[in-house]
Amino acid sequence: MKVLILGGYGTFGGRLAMLLAGDLRFVLLIAGRSREKAASFCASLGGGARALPLAFDREGDVAAQLRAAAPDIVVDASGPFQAYGAEPYRVVESCVALGIDYLDLADGADFVAGIARFDAAARARGVYALAGVSSFPVLTAAAVRALLKNGETLDSVSAGIAPSPFAGVGLNVIRAIAGYAGKGVPILRDGRATRAPALIDSRRFTIAPPGCLPLGRIRFSLVDVPDLAVVPAIWPSLRSVWVGAGPVPASLHRGLSLLAWLVRLGLVRSLAPLARLFHWAISRLRWGEHRGGMFVSVAGRDATGGAMARSWHMLAEGDDGPFIPSMAAAAILRRALAGAKPAPGARSAARELELGDYAPEFSARRIVTGVRDTVEEGVTAPLFRRILGRAWDDLPERVRALHARAGAHAWEGVASVERGRGLPARAVAALFRFPRAAAAVPLRVEIAPRGERSMWRRRFAGRGFTSVLGAGRGRFERLLVERFGPFAFGVALVRDGETLRYVVRRWSAFGVPMPRAWAPGGATREYDDAGRFGFDVEIRAPLAGLIVRYKGWLEPASEPGR
Repeated sequence: MKVLILGGYGTFGGRLAMLLAGDLRFVLLIAGRSREKAASFCASLGGGARALPLAFDREGDVAAQLRAAAPDIVVDASGPFQAYGAEPYRVVESCVALGIDYLDLADGADFVAGIARFDAAARARGVYALAGVSSFPVLTAAAVRALLKNGETLDSVSAGIAPSPFAGVGLNVIRAIAGYAGKGVPILRDGRATRAPALIDSRRFTIAPPGCLPLGRIRFSLVDVPDLAVVPAIWPSLRSVWVGAGPVPASLHRGLSLLAWLVRLGLVRSLAPLARLFHWAISRLRWGEHRGGMFVSVAGRDATGGAMARSWHMLAEGDDGPFIPSMAAAAILRRALAGAKPAPGARSAARELELGDYAPEFSARRIVTGVRDTVEEGVTAPLFRRILGRAWDDLPERVRALHARAGAHAWEGVASVERGRGLPARAVAALFRFPRAAAAVPLRVEIAPRGERSMWRRRFAGRGFTSVLGAGRGRFERLLVERFGPFAFGVALVRDGETLRYVVRRWSAFGVPMPRAWAPGGATREYDDAGRFGFDVEIRAPLAGLIVRYKGWLEPASEPGR
């Protein structure tokens, strides 16, 4: 298959080329205004597919350039599609007229909706022209379909993407966002078609696939994407649809939202003239974790009329996240080579793929996904089940047994204890009443419910300390919160094979959020120890080093408390 990628050395076109480069069945025409840049990109691409540079001017004679290149399919990955001028579909028209298949990575709602005007002509020529072949709306729609069960009625859909601060957002993407920031975006809200201000209308969400290290609670702001029109057309029962972006660092996001108010208040016409400044800032003022994610949340009624609410979560580590917007195009091209070519016609690509079609692309990279069921994870479920979601069922039976029991119960066993020797370590250990060093000491753990929380009292040969465990809310959402008096620690529960790991993500003192860099840490885990509950708890602190480490095993006690 000979694939002509317009914008082939750009942000999304370049990553599409990288996804396809290892497949010898493709010949890639890397096209853009600069043949020199295209040639340089081809030289660095690697992989077994042939990659050829090509100069292409979409403002010139498009049909003549397409005839000369003679591709099997054209992928438009350039943009910004919102600014294609008076003739935004020149490439589409030429492809249909010449009998060339076409798809694009458009993120503009109007552009994606408008491609339908070429449906009859595309059908007559026996070619397909698919718009919006990207995360929005293809991955969104695929996730919604995967979340729904037979007989369920869909009432609302919300979605959001949170790119890593190091993802490298292209200038054209920034231009598009700056062009509509502060302006009214058509959305469906409470059964009524209305408009809401882009980059101002906001909500918060925590992306947390079950059993994985979650992202923090992120503020997402409304963006103008095809989903706002495409998703209600697929599911007419919908009363609300909302899609946002959650760029980080949060301070830059907040600054952009404040500037959007200038447009909202009519003080300036557009932020588009500042696009280059925004691009410079987001490319240089970067900090935080090199991780990104996406969520899709649905709500409605199940087959019996009861409430239904689920969410699909995706996490991508490091440089793998920026490949996701190009994966839909890669999947469609691979399916076409395998004989599953899209049907002729011009339309949105929202119905072309299912989540399973993404699986080969996801599995080749550090991308994990998972589903959470809000009803199943309600307050009636055990505390750890609420936080772990579906990952709960994959834990060792002994670990689940300790955390699943209702009412007051106790466990007994043996532990060995190490203590830090420095003065700061000894002072912290004394403050929290941690056990003294010992080679093997009897241990009793008593667990008692306290409303939605539980109190844990640990007794090492009579000397004990107590903490209160509960499910986090707000900034601590999707975390286990352990409280020692005025100190609260937000801990992620991470399933690592047959082990449950504890990872401190946030903390506060006297209700005041504290810097993560100052947070205590350590390698803490629970596991099956030859049929017993095994544990290894390590607490370290910056500057102080090791505070305490205790490890051993527990079995159910004959009496709940003494």
